[in-house]
Amino acid sequence: MSILLTTLNARYTHASLGLRYLLANMGELQEQTRLQEFVIGAKTTEIVERILAHAPRIVGFGIYIWNVEESTKVVAMLKRVAPHVVVVLGGPEVSYESNEQEIVKLADYLITGWGDVTFPKLCGEILNGPKPLMKIHAGVQPPMAEIKLPYSLYTDDDIKNRTIYVEASRGCPFKCEFCLSALDKTAWPFALDNFLAEMESLHARGARLFKFVDRTFNLNIKTSLKIMQFFLDKLEANPDDPVYAHFELVPDHLPDALKEGISKFPHGALQFEIGIQSFNPAVQTLVSRKQDNQKAADNIRWLTDHSNAHMHVDLIAGLPGETVESFAEGFNKLWALNPHEIQFGILKRLRGTPIIRHTQEYGLVFEPYAPYTILANRDIDFPTMQRLVRFARYWDLVANSGRFGHTLPVLLGDDAFGSFMAFSDWLYANTDATHRIALERLVAMVAKYLQTRGMAKDAAEALLASDYAGSKPKAVETPAPKRQARRLAA
Repeated sequence: MSILLTTLNARYTHASLGLRYLLANMGELQEQTRLQEFVIGAKTTEIVERILAHAPRIVGFGIYIWNVEESTKVVAMLKRVAPHVVVVLGGPEVSYESNEQEIVKLADYLITGWGDVTFPKLCGEILNGPKPLMKIHAGVQPPMAEIKLPYSLYTDDDIKNRTIYVEASRGCPFKCEFCLSALDKTAWPFALDNFLAEMESLHARGARLFKFVDRTFNLNIKTSLKIMQFFLDKLEANPDDPVYAHFELVPDHLPDALKEGISKFPHGALQFEIGIQSFNPAVQTLVSRKQDNQKAADNIRWLTDHSNAHMHVDLIAGLPGETVESFAEGFNKLWALNPHEIQFGILKRLRGTPIIRHTQEYGLVFEPYAPYTILANRDIDFPTMQRLVRFARYWDLVANSGRFGHTLPVLLGDDAFGSFMAFSDWLYANTDATHRIALERLVAMVAKYLQTRGMAKDAAEALLASDYAGSKPKAVETPAPKRQARRLAA
C-alpha cells in the first residue's frame, strides 16, 4: 500500500463520506490506497502507530472544525517519528486562511476546494514524479458526471453499525454569511438515476438509515419527489422493514406536491432538519439570508399538524444585530410552532465565511481556537453569551432529550425562553456544571426547581415520575456538525 486516507470523526457512528469519495476516484491508484478512520479522543500515539502499521508513503488527512486540534497533534507526531511519510491535507477547515494554521505548516501539501480529481493527481506526481513544487493546490471541480459515486465502499460493518451519509447534490444557491455554503455558486445535482441505483444497492445490502447531507433537498421538487418515492416504495413493499431518511429542508419552500408526498410517510420514517436561524428580518438582511418568515412558520405548522415527520429546527444565537430580546422573541415563536426539537446553536466563525465583514461594526469576538464560537458582540456581552451557551446545553439535556415530555410545558409556561433561561441560571448556580449531569440528578434538580416556583413537592415529583419512569433516549442522532463539507478538500 502506498496511500492511506484518514480522518478523526466526531463519533464512531459517523462514517466519512468524503474519504470514500476520494477512494472511489483514485483511478489507477485505488489498489494502492486504503482507508482508516479514527475518533476524536483517541490517544495520539496510538493513532500514529496504527497509521504507520500500514507503511504508507502518503497519508491524506480530512481536516474539519471538530478535529483540527487533535489532527494537528497527530500530524506533528507523525512527521517527527516518520518524516519520510508525505502528509497531504484537505477539508473545509484548512481550505481557507491556511497560511496562519500550524497544521498546514507541518504538512507537505494542501488541497483547497474539491479533492475528487486533484488528490489522485497529486498523489501520482508524488509517487511517480515529477515532484510537485507548490505546497498548496487549488482543487479542480470536475463535471458531476465524472465523479464516481462512493456508496459501494461502505462496508457491511458500516451498514450495520454506522450512519450512512449520502448526497444527491452538492453546493447551495443561498448566500447566508455564517455558512460555508455561502461560497458556493449554486447547487450541482448528481444524475438522479445513477444515484437512485446506488441507493437501491445500499438498501439491498441492508442499509435502513440514510442521512442526506444535501444543503437544499427541496430546492428541485421533482427530484425531491422521486427520491422520497424511492423510500416510500420500500416502506409500502415491506411495512415491517422500516426505512429512515433524514433531509435538510429550505423552510419557506413547501409546495402542495411535496406536502402530498410527505403526508404519505408513516411515523418514524422521515426527519427534517429545518434551518430557521433567525426570525429577525433585519438580521436576515444583514447576513444575506433570504427567507419568507411567514411561509416558513406556516410550513413548520403544517408539518406539525399534517405529517408524521420528526422536525429538528435550528436557531443561531450571536448573529450580528441579534439582541437577546429579539432572539427570545424568535425562540418563543418557534416554540409555539411545536417542532420536536429546537437546536439552539451558538454562532461560530467558520474559516472563509463572509460573516467576518461585520466584525468591527458589530464588535464580533470569537474564540481563537476551534470551534471559534462567538464570545461577545456589540449587543451581547461575554457573561450574557455564556448564559446563552449554558441555555443551549441544558436545552439539549431537558428539551431535546425527549425525556421530559410532560414536565417541559409546565417548566416553560407562557414564556418559553424567559422561563428556561431562569431555570438555566438556577441550575448552573446549583450544580456549577453543564456536562456529566447524571439523569437521576437532573430529574431531582428539575423537581427541586419546580418547588422553588411554588409547586408542591408531591406534585413536582409525580410530574417528573410520569416522564422519568418510561423515558428512553431518542433512537435517532441529531445531525453531525453542520455546514462542514464532506470531501477531503471541500
